[in-house]
Amino acid sequence: MGYLVNVLLILVGAILVVWGFDWLYTWFRKNRLKDIGGELTPTAFETSMRKAQIIDLREKKDFDAGHILGARNLPYTQLKTREVELRHDLPVYVYDETGDLSIRAAGWMKKHDFTEVYWLQKGYRNWSGKTKKKKGL
Repeated sequence: MGYLVNVLLILVGAILVVWGFDWLYTWFRKNRLKDIGGELTPTAFETSMRKAQIIDLREKKDFDAGHILGARNLPYTQLKTREVELRHDLPVYVYDETGDLSIRAAGWMKKHDFTEVYWLQKGYRNWSGKTKKKKGL
Protein backbone atom coordinates (compact mmCIF):
# COMPACT_ATOMS: atom_id res chain seq x y z
CA MET A 1 0.00 0.00 0.00
CA GLY A 2 2.82 2.44 0.88
CA TYR A 3 4.48 1.75 -2.47
CA LEU A 4 1.31 2.74 -4.36
CA VAL A 5 1.00 5.98 -2.39
CA ASN A 6 4.63 6.86 -3.18
CA VAL A 7 4.09 6.19 -6.88
CA LEU A 8 0.96 8.36 -6.92
CA LEU A 9 2.75 11.19 -5.10
CA ILE A 10 5.62 11.06 -7.58
CA LEU A 11 3.18 11.05 -10.51
CA VAL A 12 1.19 14.01 -9.15
CA GLY A 13 4.42 15.86 -8.41
CA ALA A 14 5.71 15.28 -11.94
CA ILE A 15 2.43 16.51 -13.43
CA LEU A 16 2.58 19.68 -11.29
CA VAL A 17 6.20 20.33 -12.28
CA VAL A 18 5.42 19.92 -16.00
CA TRP A 19 2.36 22.17 -15.69
CA GLY A 20 4.42 24.78 -13.81
CA PHE A 21 7.16 24.84 -16.45
CA ASP A 22 4.57 25.11 -19.23
CA TRP A 23 2.86 28.02 -17.46
CA LEU A 24 6.18 29.82 -16.90
CA TYR A 25 7.26 29.29 -20.51
CA THR A 26 3.97 30.72 -21.81
CA TRP A 27 4.19 33.66 -19.38
CA PHE A 28 7.75 34.51 -20.47
CA ARG A 29 6.81 34.29 -24.16
CA LYS A 30 3.86 36.64 -23.68
CA ASN A 31 5.95 39.18 -21.77
CA ARG A 32 8.78 39.02 -24.30
CA LEU A 33 6.30 39.96 -27.06
CA LYS A 34 4.71 42.97 -25.35
CA ASP A 35 6.95 45.35 -27.30
CA ILE A 36 5.21 44.43 -30.58
CA GLY A 37 1.64 44.32 -29.35
CA GLY A 38 0.27 41.77 -26.99
CA GLU A 39 -2.78 39.94 -25.87
CA LEU A 40 -6.18 41.57 -26.34
CA THR A 41 -9.43 40.76 -24.59
CA PRO A 42 -12.28 39.91 -26.94
CA THR A 43 -13.80 43.36 -26.30
CA ALA A 44 -10.55 45.21 -27.10
CA PHE A 45 -9.97 42.97 -30.12
CA GLU A 46 -13.45 43.68 -31.48
CA THR A 47 -13.40 47.46 -30.92
CA SER A 48 -10.07 47.99 -32.66
CA MET A 49 -9.98 45.25 -35.32
CA ARG A 50 -11.31 47.43 -38.15
CA LYS A 51 -7.89 49.06 -38.45
CA ALA A 52 -6.03 45.75 -38.71
CA GLN A 53 -5.43 42.62 -40.76
CA ILE A 54 -7.36 39.86 -39.00
CA ILE A 55 -5.72 36.47 -39.50
CA ASP A 56 -7.23 33.12 -38.52
CA LEU A 57 -4.32 30.74 -37.96
CA ARG A 58 -6.48 27.60 -37.89
CA GLU A 59 -6.67 25.10 -40.72
CA LYS A 60 -9.19 25.68 -43.52
CA LYS A 61 -11.77 23.17 -42.27
CA ASP A 62 -11.92 24.93 -38.90
CA PHE A 63 -12.05 28.34 -40.58
CA ASP A 64 -14.93 27.21 -42.81
CA ALA A 65 -16.83 25.87 -39.78
CA GLY A 66 -16.82 29.36 -38.25
CA HIS A 67 -14.54 32.37 -38.03
CA ILE A 68 -14.51 35.99 -36.90
CA LEU A 69 -16.32 38.19 -39.39
CA GLY A 70 -13.72 39.94 -41.56
CA ALA A 71 -10.92 37.45 -40.88
CA ARG A 72 -8.97 35.70 -43.57
CA ASN A 73 -7.49 32.26 -43.31
CA LEU A 74 -3.73 31.92 -43.19
CA PRO A 75 -3.01 28.65 -41.35
CA TYR A 76 -0.05 28.67 -38.99
CA THR A 77 1.45 25.79 -40.97
CA GLN A 78 1.60 28.06 -44.03
CA LEU A 79 2.61 31.31 -42.34
CA LYS A 80 6.26 31.16 -43.42
CA THR A 81 5.46 30.56 -47.09
CA ARG A 82 2.59 33.06 -47.28
CA GLU A 83 4.16 35.94 -45.33
CA VAL A 84 4.13 38.07 -48.49
CA GLU A 85 0.33 38.26 -48.21
CA LEU A 86 0.65 40.37 -45.06
CA ARG A 87 1.41 44.07 -44.93
CA HIS A 88 4.13 45.15 -42.49
CA ASP A 89 2.73 48.68 -42.21
CA LEU A 90 -0.64 47.61 -40.73
CA PRO A 91 -1.36 45.99 -37.38
CA VAL A 92 -1.90 42.23 -37.51
CA TYR A 93 -4.53 40.61 -35.29
CA VAL A 94 -4.14 36.85 -35.05
CA TYR A 95 -6.14 34.13 -33.41
CA ASP A 96 -6.36 30.37 -33.27
CA GLU A 97 -8.56 28.00 -31.28
CA THR A 98 -6.99 28.50 -27.84
CA GLY A 99 -4.37 31.25 -28.20
CA ASP A 100 -1.24 29.11 -28.04
CA LEU A 101 -0.41 29.20 -31.76
CA SER A 102 -1.08 32.93 -31.82
CA ILE A 103 1.75 33.57 -29.37
CA ARG A 104 4.10 31.47 -31.51
CA ALA A 105 2.99 33.29 -34.65
CA ALA A 106 3.54 36.67 -32.97
CA GLY A 107 7.08 35.62 -32.02
CA TRP A 108 7.80 34.56 -35.59
CA MET A 109 6.35 37.82 -36.94
CA LYS A 110 8.49 39.83 -34.53
CA LYS A 111 11.59 38.17 -35.99
CA HIS A 112 10.34 39.12 -39.47
CA ASP A 113 9.95 42.85 -38.84
CA PHE A 114 6.26 43.11 -38.04
CA THR A 115 5.93 45.90 -35.50
CA GLU A 116 2.32 45.54 -34.35
CA VAL A 117 0.99 42.05 -33.71
CA TYR A 118 -1.87 41.35 -31.32
CA TRP A 119 -3.55 38.09 -30.42
CA LEU A 120 -6.97 37.20 -29.08
CA GLN A 121 -6.94 36.20 -25.42
CA LYS A 122 -7.80 32.49 -25.12
CA GLY A 123 -8.45 32.28 -28.86
CA TYR A 124 -11.57 31.71 -30.90
CA ARG A 125 -13.16 29.67 -28.11
CA ASN A 126 -13.36 32.90 -26.11
CA TRP A 127 -14.98 34.90 -28.94
CA SER A 128 -18.61 35.97 -28.68
CA GLY A 129 -18.65 38.64 -31.39
CA LYS A 130 -19.87 38.36 -34.97
CA THR A 131 -18.88 35.24 -36.85
CA LYS A 132 -19.35 33.77 -40.27
CA LYS A 133 -19.24 30.23 -41.57
CA LYS A 134 -19.12 28.67 -45.00
CA LYS A 135 -22.53 27.89 -46.45
CA GLY A 136 -23.50 24.25 -46.35
CA LEU A 137 -21.73 23.53 -43.06
